[in-house]
Amino acid sequence: MPTETRTTCPYCGVGCGVIARIEDDGKVSVKGDPEHPANFGRLCSKGSALAETLDLEGRVLAPQVHGETTSWEDALDLVARRFKDTIAEHGPDSVAFYVSGQLLTEDYYVANKLMKGFIGSANIDTNSRLCMASSVAGHRRAFGSDTVPGCYEDLELADLVVLTGSNTAWCHPVLYQRLVAAKVARPAMKIVVIDPRRTATCDIADLHLSVRADGDVALFNGLFHHLVDNGHVDEAFIGEHTSGFSEALMAATRLSMAQLSEATGVSGMLLRQFFKLFAETEKTVTCYSQGVNQSALGTDKVNAIINCHLATGRIGRPDMGPFSLTGQPNAMGGREVGGLANMLAAHMEIGNAAHRDIVQRFWNAPVIADKPGLKAVDMFEAVADGRIKAIWIMSTNPVVSMPDADAVRAALKACPFVVVSDILANTDTARLAHVLLPATGWGEKSGTVTNSERRISRQRPFLPAPGEARPDWWQMAEVGKRMGFVQGFDFASPAEIFAEHAALSAYENDGIRDFDIGAYAEIDTAGYDALIPFQWPQPAGAPSRKRFFADGRFYHADRKARFVPVTPPAPVARNEAFPFTLNTGRVRDHWHTMTRTAKSARLSAHIAEPFCEIHPLDAQALGIADADLVTVTSPAGHTVIVRALLTERQAQGAVFVPMHWTGETAAAARVDTLVPGRVDPVSGQPALKQAAVSVARYAPAAHGFLVSSVRPADLSFDYWAIAKTEGGYRLELAGGAPEAGWEAWLRESLALPASVEVSGYADAASGDHRLLVFEGDRLLAALFVSRGPVAVSRQWAVEQLNVSHADMSARFLLTAGRPAPGRPDKGAIVCSCFSVGINEIACAVREGCWSVEKVGESLNAGTNCGSCRPEIRRIIDATQVLAAE
Repeated sequence: MPTETRTTCPYCGVGCGVIARIEDDGKVSVKGDPEHPANFGRLCSKGSALAETLDLEGRVLAPQVHGETTSWEDALDLVARRFKDTIAEHGPDSVAFYVSGQLLTEDYYVANKLMKGFIGSANIDTNSRLCMASSVAGHRRAFGSDTVPGCYEDLELADLVVLTGSNTAWCHPVLYQRLVAAKVARPAMKIVVIDPRRTATCDIADLHLSVRADGDVALFNGLFHHLVDNGHVDEAFIGEHTSGFSEALMAATRLSMAQLSEATGVSGMLLRQFFKLFAETEKTVTCYSQGVNQSALGTDKVNAIINCHLATGRIGRPDMGPFSLTGQPNAMGGREVGGLANMLAAHMEIGNAAHRDIVQRFWNAPVIADKPGLKAVDMFEAVADGRIKAIWIMSTNPVVSMPDADAVRAALKACPFVVVSDILANTDTARLAHVLLPATGWGEKSGTVTNSERRISRQRPFLPAPGEARPDWWQMAEVGKRMGFVQGFDFASPAEIFAEHAALSAYENDGIRDFDIGAYAEIDTAGYDALIPFQWPQPAGAPSRKRFFADGRFYHADRKARFVPVTPPAPVARNEAFPFTLNTGRVRDHWHTMTRTAKSARLSAHIAEPFCEIHPLDAQALGIADADLVTVTSPAGHTVIVRALLTERQAQGAVFVPMHWTGETAAAARVDTLVPGRVDPVSGQPALKQAAVSVARYAPAAHGFLVSSVRPADLSFDYWAIAKTEGGYRLELAGGAPEAGWEAWLRESLALPASVEVSGYADAASGDHRLLVFEGDRLLAALFVSRGPVAVSRQWAVEQLNVSHADMSARFLLTAGRPAPGRPDKGAIVCSCFSVGINEIACAVREGCWSVEKVGESLNAGTNCGSCRPEIRRIIDATQVLAAE
């Protein structure tokens, strides 16, 4: 009988419910859970493709020490011994854990307990430092606690939603679709997008403010002054429930409209429109994400936003308030258990002696960390200079995702002892491990995650753990026991860990701390297995609530909120040698460093190689044409090579390069090598969106495109980017021609037997090569080479791997790199869910489908997750323009 399991998506912080179904033959499929209150059945393109990412290719299936397979006993003994010896010789601060928002809460809890309560150091930090630390710091400064006040429902019921520093359409697509549906139901609802780029999210915007990098502080300080000057503040709320109003107003330097326009890069007309809209709309929600957080001013940006909501009293009530959109599936859960170096468990403070005493007594711990540990950037600097001599990295890939990523790689290479727990063997970070431990992945793990609206949901296993893979919590508990801490880590199941986590949240709380899930302190395995999604707080014997602060009571000692003085930064002088501001971020169909999404052919079909978005006028000045290759270089001399994408959606003077490509998927596209380790002084979050760079055209001797049924072995080119396709791989390449020639390279790289014929042609004069390899009726490989960017219909070429080529006379036509006249060519994929291409959409538009809805009816495009709808709309607009000419 087929089985169905309710679980939770492992991607962004929306926290969508997923139903995984296993057929009798073992085939897995997924669909959205219609009963889950985060998504009500919706899934994005990534979530819809989860079943395509469950293969065991590349998995770590047994512990390894120095690349050799070993037993769990030997591996765990080694880890425990090396950590114990290092601590004995150099002290507890000589070791560190670097963990991840991909971990489940139970994993996080054990890691934090081991490091802070038993080792006695706070040197545990997380990749959540890279995405949400400034929100945490801003919340704590304003509210006295890391509390998200509202819930998703507020976005749907608000009359004004401000999306700042958030490409919600691509980064939180299901929440974006809820917002779209709300606007369709209530057309009077207004949406403002504040972003330097005109992203897909702007498709539903009534107003787009293209603010320059780090102009947010000036923008919201200007709004603050406008609210005060025009009588739109709630004086009663300010007087009764807040402090620091006058100081904050004085710090928010008053600028003339001309000065404010200069500081933000936004015209005075648009600023006035936004200020008026915000001032006159009581039901306002301001959502912010990485564009706000990933800045050296991130915490100040958060507090500038919160100041405006405190000034108007728009917090704690339905349909209004500041709302942080969390980047990772369990960054919130990590914050709850104290997974950041400057926090204790259960939202308690490491600098508070009473809190330290509570946690130490509850854990019956021999010690408790009494000062903040090293935050992510500082942690890897300490690895580099030798202060940290042993580090355990779990479920993350810092050699790609950290700023100054080459320095991180060098630090780990030199570190005396590196442990990595992961599911894949060949990530950029795993390759540096002395000990590599096989972890369980999504579909195998059991635990909980918390989404952006404080909703805790279960991740349930529906597949057996492959090989000798084990949960992260089990690995850490076993090491803890081997280090002599048997009683503190004698957990038999994740249910026991969750119960202890819940009990600690309620321990000596009495409502003085925000995080309380004491209602589940006595949960047993059956109750844990049946646990339905719930929002905290859930104190024992008291009702839960959707929102915080409705009563005007906050978590500072006087129970008042704080206005935080925020001063706009001084203008930064333009670096003429590195005149562009680099913005990094996500694309629609990929996630972090692609260890999961790169396994899905259809997720790579939309964007298959790294790129640099650049404004056409900037490109023209540099002699760069669309689809050229470009180098992007930092003042430190680090360089990436990526494809140029010319678009007016990108502001002049700035460029955008996505963060996803690694040493496994591209030759030179680890964009965070370009980003210096500059951090917010309060939160420690790195500024991943404001690096100075130069851009130049890269002119290789040859460009190539390969489709192949196997992954090519020889990738010794200056530029290459590889992606999975249905039936094989697609490879973009550029550089010098192989010394032995293209046919010899093809034979060697694909390990072709000498008996296999390579057909096609080579034109020495033009530099064009077209080489085809067949096995029976099947195309094994097709290589297209030219001196400039290769003019080949990529999607059509990929499809040739999966069709019969029995007609020998027609085979040579493949060398043209496009379909024969009259044959279909869907073009570049726009809708990943249904593999619908740009040419198909344009054809449907020409045949009368003049709306996104009509295109959906005709082709299904845009009818599943909806992430492609803004792109479909642009195709419609462009096709209409052509038709009118």
